Amino acid sequence: MYERVLVNAGVEIHRARAEVVDKNSVRVEGRTYTAKHILVATGSWPQLPVIPGIEHAITSNEAFALERLPRRAVVVGGGYIALEFASIFHGLGVETMLTYRGRRLLRGFDAELGARIAEEMSAKGVNVCFGCEPAALRKREKSGDSIEIEFTDGRTAQADLVMFATGRRPNTAKLGLESAGVKLAADGAVIVDRYSASSVPSIHAVGDVTNRINLTPVATAEAMWLARTLFRGEPTPVDHENVPTAVFANPNLATVGLSEEKARERYGAIDVYKTSFRALKLTMSDKAERTFMKLVVDRASQRVVGAHMIGADAGEIIQGIAIAVKLGATKAQFDATIGIHPTAAEEFVTMREKTA
Repeated sequence: MYERVLVNAGVEIHRARAEVVDKNSVRVEGRTYTAKHILVATGSWPQLPVIPGIEHAITSNEAFALERLPRRAVVVGGGYIALEFASIFHGLGVETMLTYRGRRLLRGFDAELGARIAEEMSAKGVNVCFGCEPAALRKREKSGDSIEIEFTDGRTAQADLVMFATGRRPNTAKLGLESAGVKLAADGAVIVDRYSASSVPSIHAVGDVTNRINLTPVATAEAMWLARTLFRGEPTPVDHENVPTAVFANPNLATVGLSEEKARERYGAIDVYKTSFRALKLTMSDKAERTFMKLVVDRASQRVVGAHMIGADAGEIIQGIAIAVKLGATKAQFDATIGIHPTAAEEFVTMREKTA
């Protein structure tokens, strides 16, 4: 679809590796092209730790090309990708273990979300192991394709597939950026300003390669803001405030705005409202899954500065809530909004008791 849009817009596509030669030139297959502006949008690539036997592991890149479903899988990591793939494997009937070296999933999210999503995933049957950092992998030839994982604390686990989802690195190696004068961060990210310009004014970068907010819609928005800046004469800085996001684990998790912790840092005095309940539609079944919702409010202005949810269709619900948060809606305006009954979403406009 995207290629068709580009072709229809008159874009000439070259399927080959490119290298930046200087501030206005790019070399592709021995031919040099010049332009007033160069945009780097090469994304990121999964990182693998340097441990013995790492060649036996896969990343999210290879996960979609598996020839058969494993019986047992170990997913290493505590972020978006780890939680989503652990949920996918478990949902397909794979005996799944999620291991994380830390003590709480989803670092950078509201702390309560990280704790509660671990509880919910565990309740559904995923074996969540905290403080579990792989030290080595060993192929057990006498056991078919079985892999033994040895952790740093001496514990071991057996699996037919080990997938690492322990971060991604900006894709800037051997692109010629540094020789062209572009400054890179220690992790290889292109350092850019509010207008996505690098240290070389004619070279810009958007998306994961800048390691700002690594989400596809954010990269698309950064590109649109850059297009306005460069081609419409409308200098438009990036706006990374109140970006909604979802983790499509089982159950879903979604959030917009500040975590409780970040809100306290920024505003000092805050009000927190939250609720946990069993969805009405589940009361006719034996499912014990609970929905969790939380609003974080700046006490001085009474603006809702954070909204968080774990539960079915969390992404769908938070997308709508994100509009209100982006517009600066107050808690009183949330309260004045009539809820749609019976839905889970109505809880966001019926929470009245402060918990903190």
